[in-house]
Amino acid sequence: MIDSQTLEKKIAELLDDFYKRRISRIQTLRLKDTLKRKNPYLFRAIGTQKASDIVEQILRAYISSSDEGIFGDAFFEPLAKFVSGGHVAPSEGVDIAIETETTYKAIAVKSGTSVFNAQSKKRQAEDFRSLANRLRKIQKHFDPIVGYAYGKKNQRKADAEFRELAGQAFWEELTGDPDFYLKIIRLMKDYPQKHLPEYQQAWDAAVNRFSREFIQEFCFEDGTIDWEKLTRFNSGYK
Repeated sequence: MIDSQTLEKKIAELLDDFYKRRISRIQTLRLKDTLKRKNPYLFRAIGTQKASDIVEQILRAYISSSDEGIFGDAFFEPLAKFVSGGHVAPSEGVDIAIETETTYKAIAVKSGTSVFNAQSKKRQAEDFRSLANRLRKIQKHFDPIVGYAYGKKNQRKADAEFRELAGQAFWEELTGDPDFYLKIIRLMKDYPQKHLPEYQQAWDAAVNRFSREFIQEFCFEDGTIDWEKLTRFNSGYK
């Protein structure tokens, strides 16, 4: 079992990487890329009048969505590899492999429990089957697992092609510790707060940069929003 000091150091290291990626994402984000995916009719319908309001709304929506993916890649997946003692799996769609004398566990690490639709779940099963076929010669029990780093998940089908474990159950599977999922949140301590000033600076700069560009591109000279120009950019012919 990993001692608390080592685990805390690893968590701090992963949080450093998360914030580095998070800040980089916001610094390189472009206004027009985000506007293409937003609904100008909704902004108009709810009475938005200020360029800064639109800018902050699209930034918050983008960052909220982006953070989930970044956190999974920068924190959950490497933490799972670290605490499991496993190695990188030699297959697409599988993140961790843990071998014992009798068993080969293949684990795909996901953030929350809402990542699959019918097609992607089918593809995940195919990835597990492909790896199982490659490993037949080692003659070990193949145990495919999708692990969700947070949330709850009930395994409904006894004949499912892979096990699904979420939250407490997933981290206990990796570490043997039923309280490990709480240790993660506990050992974050005040590390996130140390990164907030730098992140806030990047956020404020992005708001200023986007607001200036939005006013230049999509406002009349009196400062009011040119809704037709914005809508043509968003939804007109290419």
